[in-house]
Amino acid sequence: MTSESQPGDSRIPLESAVRAEIADAERSDRPIRRMLRRMRAWVSTHPRIDVAYRTAVGIIGGGLAILGLLLVPLPGPGWLVVFLGLAVLGTEFHWAQRIAAWLKRVLDRFWGWWRARRARKAAAKDDLKTAA
Repeated sequence: MTSESQPGDSRIPLESAVRAEIADAERSDRPIRRMLRRMRAWVSTHPRIDVAYRTAVGIIGGGLAILGLLLVPLPGPGWLVVFLGLAVLGTEFHWAQRIAAWLKRVLDRFWGWWRARRARKAAAKDDLKTAA
């Protein structure tokens, strides 16, 4: 999605900065990611611990995702909690990573549409003010 900056609109540079920070944090060569991969490899070598770990991840991640969906219609961080739940599930289950990526794309398109709609309404309102 490409966003064009409009005069006086400071959200676009902020949005670009946030996207750059997210991309930087998702790099696989980060020290914390290396440590977590080593820990996960150790868990994988112990079958009973592995089953317990996957079960715990499924319960915690699923619970967070369901809680987030319940919070979506309410004011607050509903979508954030959904993404957190999917992120937890995505650490163990590939299908959760695919759903999270799909949901991010859908929400990105929605917010692009929403911003364009608001800009059109504001432009129409300005046209009415100047015509009157």
